[in-house]
Amino acid sequence: MKKIYMGNLPFSATEDEIKDLVGQYGNVHSVALITDRETGRPRGFGFVEVDDDALQAAIQALDGFEMDGRALRVNEAQPREPRGGGGGGGGGGRW
Repeated sequence: MKKIYMGNLPFSATEDEIKDLVGQYGNVHSVALITDRETGRPRGFGFVEVDDDALQAAIQALDGFEMDGRALRVNEAQPREPRGGGGGGGGGGRW
């Protein structure tokens, strides 16, 4: 299984619409549209898991594809860079 990144999605896009769109090029295992943690509003991008053999066909067909007036940006998802976590206070000052 491979993961596709889809960006510049219309905010009205649903997981079912994306599954149907990508499903034209191969088997879709999952769709995750990312929402803002605080507001719950769509952030305009998501990830789709597909069979390995569907990856290139979907990317070639859908990168630049216009959906509701927006040109999609589609490529193979890259592993997330580890973020520096937590960090605590530095300090050193007087209080």
